[in-house]
Amino acid sequence: ALQLVESGGGSVQAGGSRILSCVVSAAIDKSHVVGWFRQVSGKEREGVASIDTDGEIRYGTPVKGRFTVSEDATKNTLYLQMNDLKPEDTAMYYCAEGPGRRWPKFEYATWGQGTQVTVFS
Repeated sequence: ALQLVESGGGSVQAGGSRILSCVVSAAIDKSHVVGWFRQVSGKEREGVASIDTDGEIRYGTPVKGRFTVSEDATKNTLYLQMNDLKPEDTAMYYCAEGPGRRWPKFEYATWGQGTQVTVFS
C-alpha cells in the first residue's frame, strides 16, 4: 500500500520556524487531494493545509499567514513551512492523501505516522 513518512518535528521556541516533510512512496494520484492535519490529545484532528486537484491551497484559520504548504512532485514530497510558531501549535502533525474536494476525506485517506511539534515559550 501507499506509504507516507513525515519528518521534521521537534521542539522549537515560540516565534521560531520549522519545516515538515512528508515523503510518499509513489507518485500521488492526480485525482487526490493532499494535506496536513494536526491533533492534540483529547481533541479532534483538524485541517492545517491542503492542496486540491486544481492546485488550490487552503489553510485552517489558526495558521493562515504563518504556514505555507507546497509539493514537489518530482520527489513525491509534501512540505509544511511553519513560521511564527505559537505554543498553541503544539500537536502531532500528520500528512494525508486521498479522494476529496477541498480536503482529503478522513475515511478514505492514507495517513502518515505523524510527527510531534512542540512549541515552548
